[in-house]
Amino acid sequence: MTIGELARAAGAHVETIRFYQRKALLVEPMRHFRKIRRYGQAHLARLRFIKAAQRLGFTLDEIAELLRLDAALACGEAAQIAGRHLAVVQAKIADLERMEKVLSELITACGKTTPGTLACPLIAALQQSASSPT
Repeated sequence: MTIGELARAAGAHVETIRFYQRKALLVEPMRHFRKIRRYGQAHLARLRFIKAAQRLGFTLDEIAELLRLDAALACGEAAQIAGRHLAVVQAKIADLERMEKVLSELITACGKTTPGTLACPLIAALQQSASSPT
């Protein structure tokens, strides 16, 4: 299949495939008759692997590590990579939960103020944060 056909089959863009080739995530096939590159099922499977890993939030560097592993022998290494990624995901979730709590409290406080009588708690909190060194 051509690069366009590969892109359609994988639900990707041609430029995305070329980007993955530049990053050495996807091997560029040799040019054949009329200098056209022909991609096979192995390319499609690898591209789908990359996309599946991205949906789980793996970085391209982590995906490259996973692609280098031998599927039959490297479950422990794959688990280590996934474990490191899970720690990052959990930290992001904790940050998001903290943000949600603060925003909810500020929105509630905004609802309890009378317009024109007090400073908006949300704006006041942001102004206070802006003037505090981080």
